[in-house]
Amino acid sequence: MQEYEIPIALKQLISSNEAFHYRIIPVKNNGNGEVVLKTDHSNLTQLASELGILLSFKTELISETSENIDGYLTYNYRKTTEETRELTNSNFLQELLQTAKDFNSSDIHLEPYEEECRVRFRLDGKLKQQYSIPLLEYPQLINQIKIQAGLDISQKRLSQDGRITVTSGSDDFDIRVSTMPTLFGEKIVLRLLKRDGEAVDLKQLGFNEKELKLYLEGVKKPNGIVLISGPTGSGKTTTLYGTLKLLNKEETNILTIEDPIEYTLNGINQVQLKEDIGFDFPSALRTFLRQDPDIIMVGEIRDEKTANMAIKAALTGHLVLSTIHTNSAWATISRLIDMGVAPYLLATTLNVSVAQRLVRKLCNSCKKESNTSSELFPESFKDSKEIKKHFVAVGCNHCYYTGYDGRKALYEIIPITRELETAIKHNDLQIDEYLKKQNLNTLKSNATQMIISGETSIDEVYSLLSN
Repeated sequence: MQEYEIPIALKQLISSNEAFHYRIIPVKNNGNGEVVLKTDHSNLTQLASELGILLSFKTELISETSENIDGYLTYNYRKTTEETRELTNSNFLQELLQTAKDFNSSDIHLEPYEEECRVRFRLDGKLKQQYSIPLLEYPQLINQIKIQAGLDISQKRLSQDGRITVTSGSDDFDIRVSTMPTLFGEKIVLRLLKRDGEAVDLKQLGFNEKELKLYLEGVKKPNGIVLISGPTGSGKTTTLYGTLKLLNKEETNILTIEDPIEYTLNGINQVQLKEDIGFDFPSALRTFLRQDPDIIMVGEIRDEKTANMAIKAALTGHLVLSTIHTNSAWATISRLIDMGVAPYLLATTLNVSVAQRLVRKLCNSCKKESNTSSELFPESFKDSKEIKKHFVAVGCNHCYYTGYDGRKALYEIIPITRELETAIKHNDLQIDEYLKKQNLNTLKSNATQMIISGETSIDEVYSLLSN
């Protein structure tokens, strides 16, 4: 797989569309303004003539097999949905954003170091370097981003947050901008936000039939709290939007307070958090309660004030949806109690607690079956003997030589029954036996099932197996 990798400095000499259209791969810089290109083109003379007009450097062409050219192309480049575009200094930012969108990237990281600045895209949850920028050009790019995001270009010692709206034909999308001072300059992370929440469907996210039924029972109650936990980037907000889409009816007043607003949904009143002017989660919730709501969505429960306001909203007859950062569905209970929420209030308001993770799925075109051994699993994993075989990632043209193709959400859903209400009121948080008796799947058991079915690899869910 590694034989197809091209150094970043060479790769960015050729755009993705140029590479695929002419089937050319840069493999060496001769140092005299000439670049060696591999190709499977049948007429090298004709190709050299076309490239002489198109490219700004001289080329030396070397014949290569079509199979190897396919390997180079899929490992190093991705086809875009737009016509051929050149990345020039004047429009580099615009093209960078559009390319990331075309690649279906969730984040762009721009990072300065001592000798160069690198640009990485997050693709299917993993970062991969796409470009290298000369140090002299980096400040100009940073200022372009800051100006478009409405940030202070003179402030380089403090972090800043902003937002950019990109309009490209019929393709509009928003970008959340976050800057941070580092040793060699400002690092910027751009989060690409999808505007249209109408496409989010709960049935397509990864719930099995039983899990979806348990979850819907919790969210269809007229009041109470539904909490979704997980680390950043685990798809919590997407699950919430899928839930809001399901609950969005003409007779229902739905209010959301978010930071940032990642999707837009018609018929729902969405509010952007503005902490710099004192409009935080608790103050927004106080305002919401005077707006005659039926359903309230709070982007995240971060502190004691927000938690207690959410409980108050649930107690006064509203359905509250929110997210929280914990490692499991049941750990959410202890986290809220630690925040200062009274156990008896939590027991009577919590409808369902959910934990989720996003797991990459193995590519069906190239995954390879292999025998298992106990050394492949965490020391604390007790079910390794039940798994006789597993599949490993290989990499092929179809999956861009990553070995994975798409992602799936894993869920752990605990509906709050009367038995669990009693346990919460008495702060009895050891419920492992209860979960087994009720046959409720955990993140660990769902991850194990994905290994057995060949959907994912042991490496991908290793951290879940050790919980």
